[in-house]
Amino acid sequence: MELEGLRLEAYRDAAGVVTIGYGHTKDVEMGDKISPWWAKELLVNDIREVEEQVRALGVARTEAQLDALVSFAFNLGIGRLKNSTLLRFIREQRNMREIKREWNRWVFAGGQRLKGLERRRAWEAKRFFE
Repeated sequence: MELEGLRLEAYRDAAGVVTIGYGHTKDVEMGDKISPWWAKELLVNDIREVEEQVRALGVARTEAQLDALVSFAFNLGIGRLKNSTLLRFIREQRNMREIKREWNRWVFAGGQRLKGLERRRAWEAKRFFE
């Protein structure tokens, strides 16, 4: 919830995706409005789905790794994680420095480097190695 922020009215995120609540993007249209309660429900359901997808990858060995990868995949989509050098490096069990460097490459949206994504990636990379 902290990483996403809460918006109760639909908006276009930095990548132009129509979004509402805590980063919910499915079946959202501009003009939609929701309550804080509904925003939390959508987040819980979205996270469950992403967690299943990340678990299926078979790379999260700890709860911390699962948390970090779920955050990443929730933000960018499971497809981007599956096709990323980051995931390849994790599978290859590369060293911490190399994996963190890959994590920090994912800080752009709409062609711009975003402070919010820098903070999120730093948290994810740190969490992954806890």
